Amino acid sequence: MQTVQKLSYALTKDDYPHVDVSIHPPFTDIRSVQTVIDADNIPVLLGAQHCHWAEKGAFTGEVSPAMLAKLNVKYVIAGHSERRELFGELDPHVNLKVRSILKFGMIPILCVGETLDERETGTTEDKVTGQTVRCLADVAAADVARLVIAYEPIWAIGTGRNATPEDAQAVCEHIGGIVRARGGAETAAAVRIQYGGSVKSSNAAALMAMPDIDGALVGGASLDADEFARIVNFRLA
Repeated sequence: MQTVQKLSYALTKDDYPHVDVSIHPPFTDIRSVQTVIDADNIPVLLGAQHCHWAEKGAFTGEVSPAMLAKLNVKYVIAGHSERRELFGELDPHVNLKVRSILKFGMIPILCVGETLDERETGTTEDKVTGQTVRCLADVAAADVARLVIAYEPIWAIGTGRNATPEDAQAVCEHIGGIVRARGGAETAAAVRIQYGGSVKSSNAAALMAMPDIDGALVGGASLDADEFARIVNFRLA
């Protein structure tokens, strides 16, 4: 909560017309953060880091999309690399989440990306294509158009290795092509494609200058309100 309040001081009203900003606190803080956003009239959108796909049922410890919708959550991350790696989530699980998030009127942020081995063996496009197609199975084009898709190169997260803006652009362009092939040009134009591999204020401007990168899924840098504000203000860099 303190980070949210500090962010409201770090950003001025003039910063927000250029970007949409969402914050994704832990489940235990969502209600408190929502209260701060509403009370201080902070122009940021509320997001969640994860949800289960079922509306209700015997899923001890899980949070349903229906619960999040009641809290006015706008965005929900689905398929984050940590969920895939640490909790064994597979593309069919992510697909169920995407469809359920959409059903309850929220917007999924679908994460896709390759490992270092896949990068080095030249199978990045195959991996990203497979993930995207499987995770969007049975999702109507009109719903795909509402999505945010985040390219999350696992090999560039917390490793000290960074994708160049050109690397990120190539994969984001490829993702746009996948969406275009499935849903047409209008759908592809509507989808927002983000980059999410160790985004910092020092590289945000160069990444955002790429034609097929529409935004950033910011990780560790978002925990520092001043640094996050500098990323939001990348145009001033």
